[in-house]
Amino acid sequence: MSQKTVVLIHGWGGSFVSTWQDPGVTDILAESGFRVTGIDLLGHGNADKPHDPEAYTDLAGYLLSQLPPDPVIAVGFSLGALTLARAAVRSPGRFEGLCFSGIGDGVFEPHKPEETERILAGLEGRADPSDNVARLFGQYGNRDGNDPAALAAVLRRPPAEGITAAGLSTLAQPTLVAIGDKDFAFPSEKLASALPSSTLKILPRTDHFATPNSFSFIDALVQWLEENFT
Repeated sequence: MSQKTVVLIHGWGGSFVSTWQDPGVTDILAESGFRVTGIDLLGHGNADKPHDPEAYTDLAGYLLSQLPPDPVIAVGFSLGALTLARAAVRSPGRFEGLCFSGIGDGVFEPHKPEETERILAGLEGRADPSDNVARLFGQYGNRDGNDPAALAAVLRRPPAEGITAAGLSTLAQPTLVAIGDKDFAFPSEKLASALPSSTLKILPRTDHFATPNSFSFIDALVQWLEENFT
C-alpha cells in the first residue's frame, strides 16, 4: 500500500514549523507511517506577507494552489480548519480525509466584526487588560517570526463565503472534528453532525491555543488516521 500524505495547516498567527514541527507532531505522524508535509497560509511562516487586506480575499483558493497534486489527508487548526472547510467544499476530490480542530458550531453564524476587533485590539496592544482572550491572541500574534501588520491584514480581509451545513453535507470522506472542552469555540456537535462520515472528539481540559500539541489531540488524530487510512 502506498504511503498516505498528511498535510498540516496551522491557525492564525502560527506556521507549519511553530504549530506542528517544533512540538514534534510531524515526527509522531511520520513514525505512524505517514508522509507529512505542511502549508503556511498567506501572511504566515515562509509564505508571502502582504499588508493589504484585499490580498487575503481567497485563502481557500490559496490553500488549494499549495496542495500536492494527488489527494491528501488534510488537518487544519482554527483559521486553517476554516480555510480547509471552504477548500474542501469547493474541491472535495482533493481530499481523502479531513480533520477540523479548534472550530465549533459558531462556523455557521454570521461574521461578527466585534470579535475581529477584539483580536485586533489584542494584537495591537489596545485591549482591556482584563480581556484574557484578546491578550492571548496578542501574545500569539506577536511571537518572534510573525509580521503583526500582515496578521492584522488577515483579520481585516473581506468576509469569505459562508460555511453551511448543506455544503459540509457533500463531504463524504472520513472526517475528524476535535475540540477542547475549554476552547472558546466549543461545542462542535452541529458541525460534526453536518458531516456525513465524522468522528467527534472532545479533548478534556484543553483550551484553544493548546489544542494542536495536546496529547489528547495527537492521540485522537493518530488513532483516527490508523483506523481509516492504514
